[in-house]
Amino acid sequence: MAPRFELIVFDWDGTLLDSAAAIVSSIQAACRDLGLPEPSPSRARHVIGLGLGDALRHAVPALPERDYPRMVERYRHHYLSRDHELTLFPGVFEMIESLAARGRLLAVATGKSRVGLNRALAHSGLGPFFHATRCADECFSKPHPAMLEQLMDELGVSPERALMVGDTTHDLQMAKNAGVAGLAVSFGAHPREALEAEQPLACLPTPQDLAAWLRDHA
Repeated sequence: MAPRFELIVFDWDGTLLDSAAAIVSSIQAACRDLGLPEPSPSRARHVIGLGLGDALRHAVPALPERDYPRMVERYRHHYLSRDHELTLFPGVFEMIESLAARGRLLAVATGKSRVGLNRALAHSGLGPFFHATRCADECFSKPHPAMLEQLMDELGVSPERALMVGDTTHDLQMAKNAGVAGLAVSFGAHPREALEAEQPLACLPTPQDLAAWLRDHA
């Protein structure tokens, strides 16, 4: 029997890579560097997955737009000083490897920059498994559907044959906007209640549960 989903698109931070805490602390450290009030952890976590400009507008509303380049530089300084320490969630490498072996088309849609994603793909060893990727500095940021629409167009897959997997409401709203099914994981950035309010196919509490769901349903 043909699989339900031909294309599986993953968010990166908080879905495949255990990086949410590092992103939050880097945003807060950048604010300290610029003498700005630190956002709360929950406010900083909410912006994970957005393009950097959109993220700063929400996380640091007191930041004048002219100072965005300085804020971005300080954020990247703090994040890149520790990104080599970040690891994939347990079992993620094997899950992606298994999906690829089963012939699924795999893609990434992320709020990271192209430079940042390429660095992460190389460091994690997952790069060869993905057929296409889209980043927030290449098209509209989530929850706009552009990333998914471009990925489906590139890979020749219709919306009903695609699945978006993510840890934020931004991911799930992007999926809805693109007419694509959404699958949530609650071990990343956004709380389970917020994810479930978007009515995903399921909201999975552990990486092991995600791997099992994809094995059985995708």
